[in-house]
Amino acid sequence: MIVVAGEALIDLVPQGPGALAGLKPALGGGPYNTAVALGRLGSRTAFCSRTSDDAFGEALLDGLRRAGVDVSGVQRGPEPTTLAVATLDAAGSAAYSFYVDGTADRLFTAPAALPAAARAVSFGTCSLVLEPGASAYEELMRTAAGQGLFTALDPNIRAGLIPDADAYRARFKSWLPSVTLLKLSTEDAAWLGGTPSEWLAAGPAAVVVTRGGDGLTVFTRDGGEHSVPGEKVDVVDTIGAGDTVNAALLHGLAARDALSAEALAALGTEGWTRLLRFAARAAAITCSRAGAEPPYAAELGGSAAL
Repeated sequence: MIVVAGEALIDLVPQGPGALAGLKPALGGGPYNTAVALGRLGSRTAFCSRTSDDAFGEALLDGLRRAGVDVSGVQRGPEPTTLAVATLDAAGSAAYSFYVDGTADRLFTAPAALPAAARAVSFGTCSLVLEPGASAYEELMRTAAGQGLFTALDPNIRAGLIPDADAYRARFKSWLPSVTLLKLSTEDAAWLGGTPSEWLAAGPAAVVVTRGGDGLTVFTRDGGEHSVPGEKVDVVDTIGAGDTVNAALLHGLAARDALSAEALAALGTEGWTRLLRFAARAAAITCSRAGAEPPYAAELGGSAAL
């Protein structure tokens, strides 16, 4: 089982470019999208979060259930659901404003234990910023790593939510010894500072950098660097693309029985190239439709695509 830990929220998705475009509510949140994508790809997945008892919270859980995701470990509360308001530029790239004060997901507390079947835990986005939940997710990350589980981190920077950039950058560095696979965009990398070699030296076995339509590159501890181009597609928007990459990487690694630092080191050029191409293809499908709508396994050719 792959456990995805982090926020679930409602994206208010614009129906066109510009600040005054009409908005349509959609299920979202980086970790939420990752969990749905994993479920659609066929990975056994559980979601670890806290959601509201309101109608949005129910809709979020229903979306997970439809994707086959185990929600038995999701905490509930009476607080409202977090809202993320997106705006799109002419190229379909999204920027966000968040409504997070007093919302349910930020009151997450670390569970007493992860599911016994857990082999990997994925973390990221707003859940690692908003206290007091951020400290609880950080505790869970360190616990999972201490138990020898594969840990994946996508910081997915939302700068408007981070009151002290330098403090967050220092905190990010403190997580790296507990991280097996670090995935981040070129924009995240520029904001955080540092280089793949510096991050690898701090702990991760591999660092995957996404370059939008230009593709993906992985850097490994042995000095390896493997890249694939992006898949050409008519972009509707980029919402959920990075989350789909997370899911595709984890799904592909699980399919190869490669959820360990040692297995990542043994993938080699062919293994990484196939995995990155699979992730690029999955992200392209997500970009071809509005909102975070990751693909199903059948849309990617099933297990043969790996």
